[in-house]
Amino acid sequence: MSSLETLGCAIKTYAYLIGLCIVYLGFPMSAKSSERSGYVVVPGDRLGVIEEFIPDSGTFSRDGVIYSKIVGRALVDLLNKRVSVYPLVSEPAVPKLSAEVVGQVGNAQSDNVLVRIFRVGSKDVSGVFTGILHISDVSDRYVDSMNEVCKTGDIIRAKVISEKNQIYHLSTSENNLGVLYGFCGRCGNLLESKRHEMFCPKCGNVENRKTAFDYGKEDFVTKKKGSETVESQSA
Repeated sequence: MSSLETLGCAIKTYAYLIGLCIVYLGFPMSAKSSERSGYVVVPGDRLGVIEEFIPDSGTFSRDGVIYSKIVGRALVDLLNKRVSVYPLVSEPAVPKLSAEVVGQVGNAQSDNVLVRIFRVGSKDVSGVFTGILHISDVSDRYVDSMNEVCKTGDIIRAKVISEKNQIYHLSTSENNLGVLYGFCGRCGNLLESKRHEMFCPKCGNVENRKTAFDYGKEDFVTKKKGSETVESQSA
């Protein structure tokens, strides 16, 4: 291919990209920062320079140039000299490293349990995620069996400490982590915290749990154990 043909292809490609920007994003690539306010931008779109504006949420700067970090609408605040990007949709809630998650204990073994995660922080998750809680990560003190920590059906709060091999490894060693709602292994009733033990007011059964400091106070609309539904009550 000759140099002229190469140049011709490059010009056509550039014109095509400009056309896409005008059709899909609503502004030409050469638009000034103030003219881009309100338009849809995508990651990598240039929004201005740090000599003119302060980069705010949804942006990043490199070599003095401010770019969009997310898909959203650009907002240029000429009064305060700030530029930001607001997401078009809320960021999906998925487990991440160091995030606190809430889930229900599923399959339980002597040294680990599987947890079906249904909340990340204060948001319900977008999809189905499963974490694993190993006995070595449940407490600062020695634990002989996971039966002393939690049982199938319990609702727990934990922290994601690893995402190795796309598996969410959890920990409940901190005081604010552990069982939020425990259910009696004999009758399925909600357990009450009595000093260092868990007491069932229905059948009198006594069990052990590694509870969070706010046991029974986390507010959910409903919690399910088997076919039963337990309404939560905020303290």
